[in-house]
Amino acid sequence: MLQAANAVRGAVPAAMRPAVSSSLLLTENQQWIGGPPPLMDKLSPRERDLVLKQGRRKVLNRGQTLFSQGGKHDGIWLIESGRIRVFYTSPQGREITLAYWHVGNFVGGPEVFEGTVHQWSGVASSNCSVVHLPGKELRSLAAEIPNLAIGLIEGLTFKGKCYSALAQMLGTRSITQRLAHLLLHLVELYGVDDADGTVIAAAFTHADIAHMVGATRQWVTISLKRMQEKGIVLTKRSQIVVCRADVLEEMRGHASD
Repeated sequence: MLQAANAVRGAVPAAMRPAVSSSLLLTENQQWIGGPPPLMDKLSPRERDLVLKQGRRKVLNRGQTLFSQGGKHDGIWLIESGRIRVFYTSPQGREITLAYWHVGNFVGGPEVFEGTVHQWSGVASSNCSVVHLPGKELRSLAAEIPNLAIGLIEGLTFKGKCYSALAQMLGTRSITQRLAHLLLHLVELYGVDDADGTVIAAAFTHADIAHMVGATRQWVTISLKRMQEKGIVLTKRSQIVVCRADVLEEMRGHASD
């Protein structure tokens, strides 16, 4: 299965794909851009095979739901290829994206075993392959394989810090600052040199960006238009080109709505 994931990654130019186990989330800590340690990294080949034998592979198309907020919870999903968006929906229908998780990450927490309901939803933001590790089997494997248990703890610790950082940014940074911060983060993950600047070589709609910074799609569209008028960014072939990263750096630290 992991060989299949490597084959999928190999089909994408290196400059246009995030590093293995990278994550996309709103945080001021640049060290977290790399994501948590991949869950399977510390396992021996025998241990890895043992875990995967208990898993159930599933392929999702872009936009397909993996799990739903309020739905019955049972275990976790290990991402083999693609990208999963995890988000919370308020009673009024507003969405806030918690993070995008990539290859090597697992989703489905904070509970990793079984017996509860999902606190948020997960959807494929690109075509994905995942391995479902059911809660009962995962509990037995964690008791048998110490490095798997450590990997689960490290992953949950990382996610807890990330979601805490998101809450802090939403509470202490203006929307404009958060937008500038996100654009710079996207450049770190997906930036490709271009004649006009740095292209964010990944498909994120204005609605996707709005869900990450806690704004409306209309606000993001208007803000990007204003940035384009000032020569900070450029919209090209439905992609965003960052022309003045230095200005975004200033906006990230000092802007107001």
